[in-house]
Amino acid sequence: MNALKKSLSISTCLICLACAPLSGRCQSALELPDAPAPASVAESARAAASPEPFGNLAAFDGSAQPGRPQVDTTTGEPQREATWRSMPGDFLHDQKDLWTFPVRLFKGNALVPTALVVGGTVALIYLDPHDAPYFRKHQKNLDKVNDVFDPMITTGEVIALPAGLLTAGYLRHDNREVNTALLATEAYGDSVVINLAIKAITRRQRPSDVPPGGDFGDTFFNGGKSPLKGSSFPSGHSTAVWSVATVVAERYRHRGKPWVPVLAYTMATAISFSRITESAHFASDVFMGASLGYSIAKYQTLKPR
Repeated sequence: MNALKKSLSISTCLICLACAPLSGRCQSALELPDAPAPASVAESARAAASPEPFGNLAAFDGSAQPGRPQVDTTTGEPQREATWRSMPGDFLHDQKDLWTFPVRLFKGNALVPTALVVGGTVALIYLDPHDAPYFRKHQKNLDKVNDVFDPMITTGEVIALPAGLLTAGYLRHDNREVNTALLATEAYGDSVVINLAIKAITRRQRPSDVPPGGDFGDTFFNGGKSPLKGSSFPSGHSTAVWSVATVVAERYRHRGKPWVPVLAYTMATAISFSRITESAHFASDVFMGASLGYSIAKYQTLKPR
């Protein structure tokens, strides 16, 4: 119970800070996603006369059209805005871009970052047989810490962040919080599909599945058939928490809340590291999972079209 209270307190703190007022007033209900345009000319004039508290929202082609997702340019870097109506199409478009990424790898600026991630993962895979026995041997020393990051609790924390933002956004009539929650959900969906596909192919044993005295260097293609339980590479928790945390951090980075990115990435780092100390994943699993979640959220989900 103490572990549950601690983890819920962490999630509540992060949600409250992210949902704190961004300005002195909130948007009207008419500005929520998929809401109808003002019913009268007078209302339109009043809306145009009042300052926009949530930054400059412009349609992709520069003209605001009802029902179209918009782009936020407040931070100087355009970011996609999401609506319930646009999410299915955005998700399918994201999956198309993600699965065809290898074809475009040599055409953009992604070659060096990709090489760094692949190189770092390979190096950690080489080191896994050396560090995994250490974490297994000292696992009992971190029992109290690991209790706070129980798999079910951490899953609840990841879900609680966008769910809390969505609820707060509708209660406060805050369009940006609603959009952030939708984008975080979309980022989770974008990344988890790729994660499960890699798991299904690699079928890596978890460190906890290797018997005492077993070979930690022969773990790939030896795990269970189910990518949900029997495959360790990459870490699903790391992918999920980094995709959600990245969206929240990027959306509030330059909006007078510098502590939001710090808390978001701290939560993501703590949850990811706990997967190693619990012997649920190798360090390479966590690194690859975190890299997937971060890069997909920042460079695909938030990228405007």
